Amino acid sequence: MRVRVRRWWWALSQLVILMFGITLWRLRAFGLRNIPRKGGFLLASNHQSYLDPPLVAACLPGEMHFMARRSLFKNPALRAIIVRCNAFPIERDTADVKGVKEAIVRLGAGKILLVFPEGTRTRNGSIGPMKSGVGTLAERAAVPIVPVLIEGAHEVWPKGAILPRMGRIRIVFGKPFRLDRDTDAGARIRDAVAGLKGELPGCRIASS
Repeated sequence: MRVRVRRWWWALSQLVILMFGITLWRLRAFGLRNIPRKGGFLLASNHQSYLDPPLVAACLPGEMHFMARRSLFKNPALRAIIVRCNAFPIERDTADVKGVKEAIVRLGAGKILLVFPEGTRTRNGSIGPMKSGVGTLAERAAVPIVPVLIEGAHEVWPKGAILPRMGRIRIVFGKPFRLDRDTDAGARIRDAVAGLKGELPGCRIASS
């Protein structure tokens, strides 16, 4: 298993995002001890706002990779930015073989991959049904799943709002697990994410 490293500009970006997160949204992270330090794994999170990927990335000990809908790569300027931030395109709601293969390659190389099994941002702050494809990806890549709960980002930047506002955001990282073959992957992941609400009190971002 490969040890994850960070490029200097990624580490600097994490610091800047954390400063903004703590100052503007009282960002706190819980369960950081649950994040594996070696080997590839999937972060399976609920999806509340555009802030989710950078805030999750800022809490991690290494760099993060993530899937982004293919339409975002049509803009050359945006494409240059998100590719540099380890994004790669995926066609939502289709069997995107190329995107899945790229995900497996990155996981096999020991990368952290963030996925949002709901498929889109929540409209009311609740956790919606989660797609089972994440389970297939974890099985094919032979990696564990780390459930992630994001709370408060919907109130800060709800779907349809132009800009974020002040508020409070908390992120909880759960214990890694692997799926059994006969398990409903979407339901299992949703239960794991929703179950993290009981672990919110008592931790600080620097010491969890």
